[in-house]
Amino acid sequence: MRIIQKSFTLNPRPRGFHLITDEVLGHIPELAEFEIGLLYLFIKHTSASLTINENADPTVRQDFESFFNRTVPENNNLYKHTLEGTDDMTSHIKSSLLGASVSIPVNSGKLLTGTWQGIYLCEHRNHGGARKLVATLTGN
Repeated sequence: MRIIQKSFTLNPRPRGFHLITDEVLGHIPELAEFEIGLLYLFIKHTSASLTINENADPTVRQDFESFFNRTVPENNNLYKHTLEGTDDMTSHIKSSLLGASVSIPVNSGKLLTGTWQGIYLCEHRNHGGARKLVATLTGN
């Protein structure tokens, strides 16, 4: 059994849902050496999240943003935690709904994602900044 763990930082992105599969793979070239295993990705933030979904049609990412903005609207008097702005608590809620990690099986040096699947960075802040990820790769 082999284990590799790397931390890396993604460049800042605007609010929205962004495909980061290629960028993640660029940080873990050792993936090519794994015959079978598992990639576990974790984001070290409470106002952004990770998920896996459609990687071809960009309107899917736009629809995700629209859905979450309607489901968890800003400028709502319901929230007390607004120290960093109107997107403060709403970003935490959205992050909790989607989650801070994804696990992806690995085979023959490649991620075993479906044909139309990609890894998303879900940026819930208007100005979130650079995001730190930890990639843990286990297997043989």
